[in-house]
Amino acid sequence: MPATCVIGLQWGDEAKGKIVDLLTAQFDVVVRYQGGANAGHTVVVGDQTYKLHHVPSGILNPGVMNVVGPGVVVNPATLLKEIQSLLDRQIPVGGNMLLSDRAHVGFPWHIVEDQARNESTADGENIGTTLRGIGPCYRDKVGRSHAFRLGDLYRPDFREKVQRVVEAKKTLLSGWKNARVDSLDAAEIHAEYHGYAERLRPFVGDSTAYLLDAVEAGKRVLFEGAQGSLLDVDHGTYPFVTGSNSSGGGVSAGSGVPGRCSNQVIGVAKAYTTRVGGGPFPTELHDETGVRIRELGREYGTTTGRPRRCGGFDAVAVRYTARLSGIDVISLMMMDVLSHLPEIKVCVAYDLDGQRIRHFPSHVDDLRRVKPIYETIPGWNQDVSGAKTAADLPSGAKAYLARIAELVGRPVAIASVGPGRAQTIMME
Repeated sequence: MPATCVIGLQWGDEAKGKIVDLLTAQFDVVVRYQGGANAGHTVVVGDQTYKLHHVPSGILNPGVMNVVGPGVVVNPATLLKEIQSLLDRQIPVGGNMLLSDRAHVGFPWHIVEDQARNESTADGENIGTTLRGIGPCYRDKVGRSHAFRLGDLYRPDFREKVQRVVEAKKTLLSGWKNARVDSLDAAEIHAEYHGYAERLRPFVGDSTAYLLDAVEAGKRVLFEGAQGSLLDVDHGTYPFVTGSNSSGGGVSAGSGVPGRCSNQVIGVAKAYTTRVGGGPFPTELHDETGVRIRELGREYGTTTGRPRRCGGFDAVAVRYTARLSGIDVISLMMMDVLSHLPEIKVCVAYDLDGQRIRHFPSHVDDLRRVKPIYETIPGWNQDVSGAKTAADLPSGAKAYLARIAELVGRPVAIASVGPGRAQTIMME
């Protein structure tokens, strides 16, 4: 069954969008199945850079259907702005995109709650939310009574439900010191979202039925993950995680397509490690090398612009997520950044209270205590951004790729040496 999944293996920002864009020409359908406007995929095509948050990266390829599945949280204003931005740049968006009527919708009260919670923890370690209301929306999804799915916006009781939920949210949030409940006006919110619903109406439908028909018809489907496996709400560095299953386990639940329909899983990782927000980061570099990686890799968030924390490659973490998501091959990104380092440290194990371990701790307190055990690999001190084939890579770069594959237990099938489509090497 010709379906492929692209999964991030770190804390997100692994350049999954580039790999999806690169592969899309081989597929009929691209599916975004979880996350919301808190995700950002940057795709470089020629001299043009596209920053996508809701719309699947396949939108940049003609003839491909782009599906936003039931597991995604949709912010209508952000989505409409993104669609208009693509249209302004002559990228067609119309019959080539389908929004699931089961996808949940973010509302202003979710942002109010997100901001209030963030401010209430300002003196402690912040989870790192993008303040887009994604987590509170997922919370309502599970709670059920205050949730809206996209299809609900077209029901005759939409106005009454908005009124009821606004009243309930004001009551719930009024005890929060920093909750700006005065900004929540039911009539204004209904009018605003009714307008959004009408503009989105041509895109909305039953994506689950569409995808099940597609796989049964033998169409080639590419599933595009958002965030990274270490941010998975169940299997990541909880509570410093996102609100959805961002590992391979989320593909079926977020799309409605059974897992047995996938025949290949590609895990995407940077040649080093980054993360945004709070939480433990064993290989984080607080020195000049960490700063240099940030500047060379332009490590600033696509969604928020926040500087990313940078560190060495953590093979313990990536081996864990590779197994968790059932990946077949690795796509190792940003190799060009490491070209400027005289030596490269790779974490091959952890020291936890004097014991050497190779498993990724399940509790955040244990992960906070580990000390990385490094292996130092010589740098290659040679620009690789122009390499076209594996043979073009210096021996040091090839040795690095081989060692990563050995430590993770999966072959490196793709090596990225720059942001452009052409700066991608299919390894032999």
